[in-house]
Amino acid sequence: MLESAEWAFWDTWMRAQRLLVRELDRGLQRDCGISKAEFSVLVTLTRPMRVGELADTLDWEKSRVAHLLTRMENRGLVARIEDGATGRRTGVELTGEGRRTAENAVRAHGANIRRLVLDRLTADQAAAIRDWSERLIEQT
Repeated sequence: MLESAEWAFWDTWMRAQRLLVRELDRGLQRDCGISKAEFSVLVTLTRPMRVGELADTLDWEKSRVAHLLTRMENRGLVARIEDGATGRRTGVELTGEGRRTAENAVRAHGANIRRLVLDRLTADQAAAIRDWSERLIEQT
């Protein structure tokens, strides 16, 4: 059972996390006109990929990726390509517009991360958070 101070810590951390995610998502939409999911696809497609490989890399359901790719294709950010002997459009790659959008989004998102997170932490605080995060990832 958690004590009240531990619950208070947890509540504060969760509220801060939700605020940070919301502000970063708003920044992508405001500054780049894309969603967080679209950003994830754009920065992952560094080379042409099969749709299933993209889904695996993002750890998303293939149907979610397929629906998002359709919307992104309609906006001119990605193009479906033939991949394999069947001639089916099972691959996807960035268009020129998609590459430009990705480059702009990386700059804008990075600036928002710096403003909202990195500039507010001391080097010791950042190191402690990174160390804790790495241990959590390794042990989970």
